[in-house]
Amino acid sequence: MTEVPVKIEKDGQWVVTKVDVQQDAMQISEPVNRKIPYKSIVDLVEKKNVLLITLKGEPGEVIRVASVEKVLQALKRVIIMSCSAYRLTAYFMSPAVRGGVMVTNAQWEKGAIAVLKSSIWFVSQNKQVSVPLREVAGIELTKREVQNKQVDVVKIDHLENTEVVTSFVLCPLSTLNVLFNFLKDATKDMDMAGNELDALGAQVGMLIYSGMDSHAIENMLNVSHKDLDTIYDKLIQLGLAEVMFVRKEVQLTPKGVRYIAEAVKPPQ
Repeated sequence: MTEVPVKIEKDGQWVVTKVDVQQDAMQISEPVNRKIPYKSIVDLVEKKNVLLITLKGEPGEVIRVASVEKVLQALKRVIIMSCSAYRLTAYFMSPAVRGGVMVTNAQWEKGAIAVLKSSIWFVSQNKQVSVPLREVAGIELTKREVQNKQVDVVKIDHLENTEVVTSFVLCPLSTLNVLFNFLKDATKDMDMAGNELDALGAQVGMLIYSGMDSHAIENMLNVSHKDLDTIYDKLIQLGLAEVMFVRKEVQLTPKGVRYIAEAVKPPQ
């Protein structure tokens, strides 16, 4: 058992207290005075130096815990390894590829994979990586060369700051199949029939994926600003895109025309 200093949000204010990390629960001291069994935890999210711990229920209660990095690392490990989640022991490489380029010094690590309510956690002795399920762009059961042998792996692509990042999971094929099916089910809300966009809409989506801005897409496909906006609206409606910023189109008022006309006159 280990007691660590933390801050807990209580009634809209942060209070200083301690958490006793027990074998099957975390006991929060006064003024909170509450015991939280790990099995009652269904989700864990980290935002800066705060852990958002979600408990079972509809809606699930969220407990906010703040502390120094070392304490949060210890709490995350205990919660991830003991909470209510799909969990397996495996080797993982995360992140392995970023923006199509192999991550420097990426290596296989032995640890655990835990699938919680809103995220996938990769946990090893030295690493804790969280991948939000809403950011998962692709899940594939494929092959990868490991020690000069082609082995079965689960490939997970997700977005991180608009960049595609890839992680790999390696374990026996029977377990990989279970993991693959579980992840597909956990992200099934993003599955689509594949015929929601016409050919032009699909082309626009591909060009956005390649990094082109609106002006470049208009020139590439020879479409008007109005037509591109209509396609954007369709992408947004289907949940395939989101608005980053609104581009303004303006015209000068009579006052503006007068000002510019005077400004460009040569000196008398």
